[in-house]
Amino acid sequence: MSADDSEQPNSEKISVKKSTFNGLVIGLIIIVGVAAFFAGSYTSNLNSNQISEKDLEDALAKLELKILQNRLPTEQPKQAVKISMDDDPIIGNADAPITIIEFSDFQCPFCARFHMQTLPLLLEEYIEEGKVKLVFRDFPIQSIHPNALPASVAAECANEQGKFREMHDILFENQNEWNKKDTTQVMTLFSQYAAGIQLEQERFDSCLIGAKYIEEIRNDLEDGRDYGVSGTPGFFVGNDEIGYVELKGAQPFDSFKKIIDAQLDA
Repeated sequence: MSADDSEQPNSEKISVKKSTFNGLVIGLIIIVGVAAFFAGSYTSNLNSNQISEKDLEDALAKLELKILQNRLPTEQPKQAVKISMDDDPIIGNADAPITIIEFSDFQCPFCARFHMQTLPLLLEEYIEEGKVKLVFRDFPIQSIHPNALPASVAAECANEQGKFREMHDILFENQNEWNKKDTTQVMTLFSQYAAGIQLEQERFDSCLIGAKYIEEIRNDLEDGRDYGVSGTPGFFVGNDEIGYVELKGAQPFDSFKKIIDAQLDA
């Protein structure tokens, strides 16, 4: 999906030497395959003559939820699968009963598609109603998206000042503006984005250039690999009590709705 072509905020451009950010770009090279995005299809042989249509739909939803949960690897199959939220940025009410943990790459076009097409519907129906929260965990695939890592750092630096959501939205909406630029240009643009959302400029620039959150991002990558994430976006939907269902790729809203509704009714 095409990114939003809105104008950049008017702000003074900063000059950043390429060498300043070499440690960030070179220090974290992740070699992974290009993700294959697909959704599973499941059927059931329940006899609908004996139950109402609503009962049948509920039964099918719960059956599908159980099948999806059983697909997740775990050393203790009888216990709920736990996926860590770490201390990553949250969109929505932190006390929401259902959590969507997303492993994402700001330069990934499929991630942008999710955030432009599916997330607004999730926000309207679940997140803004306090039923679901979204936890954003970084999974920059540096081998094919060289600007993803600086973008993750920019988002973490904005989160430090309480404006992760604003920077998150700008990065995805303007992905086509920065995704193919060199490091100097990218750094300048991210600084301009920060000015546009009224971040404390010197603090943000120092955080970005100094790669302050590189270890936090590395931890997200390692956790994602431990959970079997091989491409972006990757989602885990649920909570520690009922376990999590995995969704791969930029799934449509209905894929999330089916799982969330069954979990809320569980």
